[in-house]
Amino acid sequence: MTPEEIIASGNLELYVCGALSPEEATEVEQAIAAHPEVKREVELIEESLILLAETVAPPVSAMVWTYILDSIRNVRDDGNGKVRKLNWPAITGWAAAILFLGGIMWMLKQTNDLNDALQVTTTQNTILKEEKSTVESKLAENDKTLEILRSRDYRTYTLPGNQAVAPEAFAKVYLHNKENVAYIDVSGLPTPPRGKVYQVWSLKMEPLTPTSVGLIDPVNKTAENLYRFVDFPMPEAIGITLEPEGGSDTPTLSQLYTLGMITL
Repeated sequence: MTPEEIIASGNLELYVCGALSPEEATEVEQAIAAHPEVKREVELIEESLILLAETVAPPVSAMVWTYILDSIRNVRDDGNGKVRKLNWPAITGWAAAILFLGGIMWMLKQTNDLNDALQVTTTQNTILKEEKSTVESKLAENDKTLEILRSRDYRTYTLPGNQAVAPEAFAKVYLHNKENVAYIDVSGLPTPPRGKVYQVWSLKMEPLTPTSVGLIDPVNKTAENLYRFVDFPMPEAIGITLEPEGGSDTPTLSQLYTLGMITL
């Protein structure tokens, strides 16, 4: 066979893979020794195999590659000069090991990526469930509050703003005079400054007798800007003043924000 026929036959690839019979392998080795182009073709096939191993495997040091190449190459003298003879069992073994290691590394990376994605998704789902539960609780609370306030048992009063202090301010009171429960909507009041708090007063007018009902404080909050007070004394008027944090024993009349008369 001519060198071209040998190259086109596919036997060189089979030789590189160690798939030829001993007789056929000997013929290829003789062709390698006799024809430089056949030798070059085998070298190209070998380089392609090593390149494939390098592509899928983790980085390997130059010293390790030298050891591998030395172990898979043999050199013999055919009388006309040295001809390299490939140790195909060695090269296929090393290639298989490198490919296997590369596959393991790739699978580990894929597994880690999937685990990270799963962890992120699990965390997001947990947050969404918590947010959903919180929203549902608030909606249920709001619905219950609206149902209460729409009840005929509650009477609604508007407390107008004090013209001398906060003319635009106002508050709404929803009062159940049989159960002594009141809901106060303070959405019409400005945000209190730092260190101050609104305090609610039940007032008897003659003589003027203020009784503290409580503070506009988160502990009394039932919905946005809505606060609930129990044991609410039946008043003739209701006022809201701005007081230092913690409240005051008597109302600061110079900081009276709203005041309204109550008709029972």
